[in-house]
Amino acid sequence: MPAPRELTMRQIRQMLRLAGSGSSSREIAAVLNVARSTVRDYLKRAGRAGLSWPLPDEASDAVLEERLFGRSTGGQLGARRRPEPDWAVIACELKRPGVTLELLWSEYRELHPEGYGYSRWCDLYRTFERRLSPVMRQEHVAGDKVFVDFSGKKLAIIDRTTGEVREAEIFVAVLGASNYAYAEVVWTQTLSDWIGAHVRMFRFHGGVARLLVPDNLKAGVHKASFYDPELNRSYGMMASHYGVGVLPTRPRKPKDKAMVEAGVRLAQTYILDRLRNMTFFSLDEANQAILGMLKRLNGKVMRHLGVSRRHLFEAIERPALAPLPEEDYEFAEWKLVRVNLDYHVEFDAFFYSVPHALIREQVDLRATARTIEVFHRGQRVAVHQRRYGGSPRHGTVTDHMPSSHRFRAEWTPERFQRWGRAIGPETEGLVLAILARGKHPEQGFRSCLGVLRLYRDLDPGYAEKVSARALAIGALSYKAISSIIANRMVSPVATGSTAVIDHRNLRGPGYFH
Repeated sequence: MPAPRELTMRQIRQMLRLAGSGSSSREIAAVLNVARSTVRDYLKRAGRAGLSWPLPDEASDAVLEERLFGRSTGGQLGARRRPEPDWAVIACELKRPGVTLELLWSEYRELHPEGYGYSRWCDLYRTFERRLSPVMRQEHVAGDKVFVDFSGKKLAIIDRTTGEVREAEIFVAVLGASNYAYAEVVWTQTLSDWIGAHVRMFRFHGGVARLLVPDNLKAGVHKASFYDPELNRSYGMMASHYGVGVLPTRPRKPKDKAMVEAGVRLAQTYILDRLRNMTFFSLDEANQAILGMLKRLNGKVMRHLGVSRRHLFEAIERPALAPLPEEDYEFAEWKLVRVNLDYHVEFDAFFYSVPHALIREQVDLRATARTIEVFHRGQRVAVHQRRYGGSPRHGTVTDHMPSSHRFRAEWTPERFQRWGRAIGPETEGLVLAILARGKHPEQGFRSCLGVLRLYRDLDPGYAEKVSARALAIGALSYKAISSIIANRMVSPVATGSTAVIDHRNLRGPGYFH
């Protein structure tokens, strides 16, 4: 049996008029450009309905269709002669992975052998589908896509102490098959807020869809392209952590993001309009209120399908989502940098060392809230604790230095004091006096190093005498102490026999008194 309304009502009227004038079914088929079997079938329908030309005056299109096919054109599916499924259930089932119209039709025919043929089944379903909203007409498989974007409208947050009003951005996400919505407010559209919102969205869903479909926001996509979009590296690392692909929408193709655009409108109308008279003093307060609105929105029964978004999500979407990783993604910012001549790399006005052999090389820097990692050709070569205000600007690992720099890096007041103490207490006192002479101990490091090198070839006892002499006369520089030794201002320590040498050229103590 041909599908009803294979001919328009105008053609049906013309067919009846030609048949009433004596034309054969072959001639009528040629005039209407349809199969002769179709003409014969429609003429049989007209005969059973008692319709012939000329038609009565009250035979409007609605009356004519009702008598021929047993239904009206008022948009209702009406009472048909064959059993029909619940088309809303069919629409929901089609969102399951691997489910097709042909499969559902075969199950329908098993229950109703006298039911519609496949072509008529498809025609009836398409008629029902055209009555749905534009969003629901899109066929998205469960667990396949989640659409994400920022809303154009913002939410005002008031500083409780200063009264300053600051506007927060609204992040919106919509799952493709169930239309399950998520929303939250963040301060900015920057990378850290953008990725943080994704992490909380995945936690809200309790699973991961196969694809992320963002608009071409700069925080997520460096270069928009249909064939080869260039993702922000940090965004790509987040996607890799969750095992989700990223499929940005095509530039200037609004149909690609119709789902999230509808979700944005929902956030702006259903959520924002209901919060318009509320005052918020923090992001947490606003997000708690939005969470309540989301529960109401997702629990609301959709008029055309007769089920809620939450029902669809729990029934078909959640089972299709991939499991979450054991830990949430920790936001990390990636940066391509070049190693300076001092074998340090810079991030956020602080400097971190790398092995000195990498001077002038390009390296990848990964910054989290707690650590700084540096990678060269995919291998991690350095890791530091991240520095913030109040910390020294340079973080240097001794093993990263050349040997000459490493020796100098070991200079500390305590180390010089230990070196002096190893010679004797007078030398230790001299070192402390030299270090205390300047405003900073580091200013005396070179003098101490020079003095200790002068003492390297001296007898410890003689060195102690030199130190005592220098302390007595205030000679606290390398040059002054070198002069004491060169001018033999201190008698050398006698070695071997301790007998006093008696010589006519030696003047005794009486000479001086």
